[in-house]
Amino acid sequence: MTEDMLVVHGGAPLRGEVQVRGAKNLISKAMVASVLGTGVSRLYDVPKISDVGIIRGLLELHGVRVSTGPEGELVFDPSNVERASTDEINVHAGSSRIPILLCGPLLHRLGHAFIPDLGGCKIGDRPIDFHLEALRQFGATIDKTPDGLHLTAPERLRGTKFELPYPSVGATEQVLLTAVLAEGITELRNAAVEPEIVDLICILQKMGAIIKVHTNRVIEIQGVEKLGGYNHRPIPDRIEAASWAAAALATKGDVLVRGANQVDMMTFLNTFRSVGGAFEVLDHGIRFWHPGDELKAVALETDVHPGFMTDWQQPLVVALSQARGLSIVHETVYERRFGYTEALNKMGANIQLYRECLGGTPCRWGRRNFLHSAVIAGPSKLYAADLEIPDLRAGFSHVIAALAAEGTSRVYGVDHYIVRGYEDFDGKLAALGARTERPA
Repeated sequence: MTEDMLVVHGGAPLRGEVQVRGAKNLISKAMVASVLGTGVSRLYDVPKISDVGIIRGLLELHGVRVSTGPEGELVFDPSNVERASTDEINVHAGSSRIPILLCGPLLHRLGHAFIPDLGGCKIGDRPIDFHLEALRQFGATIDKTPDGLHLTAPERLRGTKFELPYPSVGATEQVLLTAVLAEGITELRNAAVEPEIVDLICILQKMGAIIKVHTNRVIEIQGVEKLGGYNHRPIPDRIEAASWAAAALATKGDVLVRGANQVDMMTFLNTFRSVGGAFEVLDHGIRFWHPGDELKAVALETDVHPGFMTDWQQPLVVALSQARGLSIVHETVYERRFGYTEALNKMGANIQLYRECLGGTPCRWGRRNFLHSAVIAGPSKLYAADLEIPDLRAGFSHVIAALAAEGTSRVYGVDHYIVRGYEDFDGKLAALGARTERPA
């Protein structure tokens, strides 16, 4: 695995600037939305990450012509959407979960869709039951076969009333991408309202959809006969921005994140300041730095928007290992998200995991035998180690820990995981003065 290894010489603060582009969690859905239109769509500021390549390949398998323009522009022509073979979808999708979101658009265009066995990061169960139940209520028929799930819709899908038991981002996206061309009105209750969801709604509205966002997580979609294309510049990636901010804090550095957007990061910024970090909001981004004072322990819990994002907790926990006192992190979104802390403890951190709901209100994982609360005692001196990345977001956290540690670490799985979600990762590290190298 030496070709998928990053050697990190720790102990040097990160200083400089990096650029974040369109949000990974929006880009993929925007690409899928192009299938719904009768015209050409243009998506700007698309990062060069492996997930984009996977989705592009899936779209091309289905007859969508995809071309590349200047400065991260992708152009989609869906005029000749066609059915793809299950073998091709299985091979190309790999561990991507995107095929599930193609179902609504393909049912509208072809009357058929296929879902292979789904992969993804091993951070907790992400069942597709919500997706399948919603598609059934729209009128789709689902048949399970040895190679996956075949969905058919011999007639036009119909609007429905649907309430999610949990404000799932993926299921909300599923309903939106299906309801916009369904006959009649769809009402979705307990919907996710993350900034990426709102941005997807903006894209669909540009295409001709009629979508109302009410209070109390209620979204109403009035189906239309057809949709056109779109021109859209996505919101910047708030997860990557927060990750570089945490890296600046953990390494006692100073990083300007160009493209970072204050309004989508307000909850993170409040916590960052509470820990003792400093930031300055500029016209072109946000500068994050360690002001030199001792960091302070905090208690926080992850939640759906507008709460503290689950993808923010892993990088921040590395910084919390350097804060004085006991920090408490209660994870309420994914039940197995603390697997990465074993590696941090190996490096010298002092992190204890608990099954109880610590530091907050009881959540759905309480009393279910999941280690979903963490107590971080600090400050702890970190030492170099060999690290195996378990998933995308934890991977960045491991690299942050290696950068903050004394000595030289070897991080395995960088290309398999981190390149999925972070553009030019090695180049950005170099721009910040990180001492990293790839083995010959």
